[in-house]
Amino acid sequence: MDIFSIWSHAEGTDSSSPKTTLELIRSQFMEYITNPEVWTNFLVILLKITVVFVAARILIKIANKALQHVLIEREKNPLKIDTRRTKTIGKLIGNIVSYVVNFIMILMILNLFGFRLEPLLAGAGVIGLAVGFGAQSLVKDVITGFFIIFEDQFAVGDIVQVGSFKGTVEEIGLRVTKIRSWTGEVHIIPNGSITQVTNFSIHNSLAVVDVSISYEEDIDKAMKVLKETIKSHYETNENMVAEPEVLGIQQLGASEVVMRITAECKPNTHVAVARELNAEIKKAFDANGMRFHN
Repeated sequence: MDIFSIWSHAEGTDSSSPKTTLELIRSQFMEYITNPEVWTNFLVILLKITVVFVAARILIKIANKALQHVLIEREKNPLKIDTRRTKTIGKLIGNIVSYVVNFIMILMILNLFGFRLEPLLAGAGVIGLAVGFGAQSLVKDVITGFFIIFEDQFAVGDIVQVGSFKGTVEEIGLRVTKIRSWTGEVHIIPNGSITQVTNFSIHNSLAVVDVSISYEEDIDKAMKVLKETIKSHYETNENMVAEPEVLGIQQLGASEVVMRITAECKPNTHVAVARELNAEIKKAFDANGMRFHN
């Protein structure tokens, strides 16, 4: 006997004696909750739910491990595709597997509670159609996310700028993209709002160093010192892909001469290379008795 049976039986009694009705409901309720069969069924259902939940978690872990193994083997393959694209697709497939397994787990748990799945799935289809018309921004996010991955606009590990947010792409989903800035903040951006992206990780970057010296310094000597310094630094720096160039005098200021140096380097290493060049140029100028313009 369940609680609905108790209530139905109580409604069938004489309504003119509320005390008797209340006592009847109380006695039948106590009989229900003290019934060992009820608790046995409850514990069996709870055990089944636990088994389904644990099995779902194990299945997700196994799928992720298998996916990582496949990606590692793909990396070792001489005919491997772009590493960036491989990582992105791996993240996406992992998310899809997690969503599918969790959805099936929820359906199985509802089935354990006696819900019929056929009308539930039919209703979910109708609700999904209504949501599709109502939640147009969600549909836009999913479609945009698909084209971001399909067109390889950017990938996991790339450094990009989306609007005012710049950082490393941590995850690309069908709905949102996560970007971690260099100071540690993680920006979660809906894919539908991504209208323009600047990707800094596809091609080599260019380090630009400007050196200001006074008019009293010997320009030819300064050029010679700069060329020797950047050449020796290029031979020991693995981030440079080509020997730096001294372009010459970039600007004639009111009291200084600005000389420009450029160095082609690996993607996103131009800031570090520029700092290293500044340090080496400072040492070289000190060693040759030359001064920068204040």
